[in-house]
Amino acid sequence: MDLIDQKYWEDRYATHKTGWNVGYTSTPLKIYFDQLKDKTVKILIPGAGNSYEAEYLWNNGFKNVYVLDFAQQPLDNFKKRLPEFPENQLLNTDFFELDDSFDLIFEQTFFCALHPSLRAHYVEKMFHLLKAKGKLIGLFFNFELTEDGPPFGGSLSEYKALFEHKFHQKVLEPSINSIKERQGNELFFIFEKKS
Repeated sequence: MDLIDQKYWEDRYATHKTGWNVGYTSTPLKIYFDQLKDKTVKILIPGAGNSYEAEYLWNNGFKNVYVLDFAQQPLDNFKKRLPEFPENQLLNTDFFELDDSFDLIFEQTFFCALHPSLRAHYVEKMFHLLKAKGKLIGLFFNFELTEDGPPFGGSLSEYKALFEHKFHQKVLEPSINSIKERQGNELFFIFEKKS
């Protein structure tokens, strides 16, 4: 398997190999966003890509949103769409080197874009990035894990075992409102950091 590094992701954007990019906020996350009342919460979207989710949140009054991506191109794309978005909230860095704390972290396709050997490290990092009672919310792919990726798949039982030591699993179930192309292949989850 080729090394999945910053150059790999820059090349994917440069050659328009961005099949994960749906071009709008995914329905399960939009429905969750619409239920949020406190617009002051500090939010991280890692591996955000073109981040239509961050754009939706920003346009709906959430001004404490941070967008992180390893590749610069999607952050540039985002800034063109939302020129008023603060530069210091666009993070062109390695997720595993981030040192900050957040109330909410939204996940979509980032976890399954990482090599499976990094999954335990991902769980630890999420635990450390979240404030007390902070939540990790999002979608995981629900198909057999293979070495063929990204995306790399996984299963409900695998995710449950991976996260149960650090997070209360409030929701982990098949997504009922995935976009058409992903129906039957996504799990929606809400995990709360254990104290």
